[in-house]
Amino acid sequence: MAKGRVVIFTDRTGMSAAGHVLLGTTDVHHHWTKLFESIPSYYLLQRKVLQLQDRVSHLLGGIEIVHIEELQPLLSMEEYYSALDAFSNKLLKRRVPIHPRSLRGLQMILDRFVPRLHEMGHFSIPSVFDPASLQWFLLTHAQKARDNLKRKEELKIVEQELTKACKERASLSRLYKEPSVSSKQMIDCCRRLIEEPLPSLDGMHLCVSHFYSILQDGDLCIPWNWKSKS
Repeated sequence: MAKGRVVIFTDRTGMSAAGHVLLGTTDVHHHWTKLFESIPSYYLLQRKVLQLQDRVSHLLGGIEIVHIEELQPLLSMEEYYSALDAFSNKLLKRRVPIHPRSLRGLQMILDRFVPRLHEMGHFSIPSVFDPASLQWFLLTHAQKARDNLKRKEELKIVEQELTKACKERASLSRLYKEPSVSSKQMIDCCRRLIEEPLPSLDGMHLCVSHFYSILQDGDLCIPWNWKSKS
């Protein structure tokens, strides 16, 4: 039932907003079994989430509603659906005059905090935000969001090039980063590894993270802002 899905061991059992299987480490195993048996019922809920995202997108000028799990609190699919449904109903009751497709190509996530434009180009909007204020905020920052998205794509290209160069320079078997590490941070890390490579990395798997550790499969993790002994 869970074939092809990401499994996350956490403090509760269920399905995440991103569709990942959550297994609570303190739950007894029959709770896990019940979850695996109920996975097909989550397909219906997942379709409802997609329908709500499309509805909100239509109401807000074509902006894409996304869930970026590494940048948001870990929510169950039920919690995300509930927040999205409440947000959608609020927009339906107080429709904002945004021209259709005027925000197409932009992205928005639902959050719990103050509205902001992320440096990577997506809007972070609290689900309790007033629709009239939301309209002003989105339209005022739309061009900046497009500029940020363009910059994001440019950074991705630089990141890919430097990751490849760094892997070859240090003779690594694999070089990758954790999702929470930004392109800017990965670029900075790779540039420093090329200029001042760490010793004895030949054939290793190196993960750029926020801390030093060794994963169970033997991959070595270093913080993106690693310090040289010298």
